[in-house]
Amino acid sequence: MLRTYIEPSGPLIATKGAMVAYQGNVDFAHQGSTSVGQFLKKAMTSEDTPMMRVEGHGEVFFARAASNIFMMQLEGGSDSLCVNSSSMLAFDASLNWDIKRIKGVGALATGSGLFNLELSGQGTAALCCQGEPMILDCSQTPTFVDPQAVVCWSANLVPQIKAAVSLGSFIGRGSGESFQLQFHGPGFVVVQPAEIF
Repeated sequence: MLRTYIEPSGPLIATKGAMVAYQGNVDFAHQGSTSVGQFLKKAMTSEDTPMMRVEGHGEVFFARAASNIFMMQLEGGSDSLCVNSSSMLAFDASLNWDIKRIKGVGALATGSGLFNLELSGQGTAALCCQGEPMILDCSQTPTFVDPQAVVCWSANLVPQIKAAVSLGSFIGRGSGESFQLQFHGPGFVVVQPAEIF
């Protein structure tokens, strides 16, 4: 569970339904798109991670299905992070966010992770995952991740869709690992020890 302290000078953006309890004078309001561009992207991509703005003065507790929660700190400047929208829990309202698309037709077949949230600026994001997250360095060698296991990655990395489809896949003899996301370059990817469908 995530325990946060809300002050008038420091509101949060959180996914709707993530609040489990609060103490104090706290308001929860729908957080819509912050620009026309965001509104159009949400409409065209069907990316729907409903957000709420949390402000006031008090303590708020967030959780999602007893998931493990960990924090990612963004330092500002060019520091940015792409987050699988199903892993987003809450972030400082000072952070900028936008909807980004993973390029590659194969992403359509995975049913997950085609569109993600990109966070930038200075502040903290709380992410959730099933089990203990693992950080993989992508700078030395190509890194391949199941799309349902990816939690977040350095935004400077451009994931590529790798399809491992063979003739056996069409007659029921595939490995079950038909698509992966490939990351390579200076940066990291965080994965969870579970595949979320």
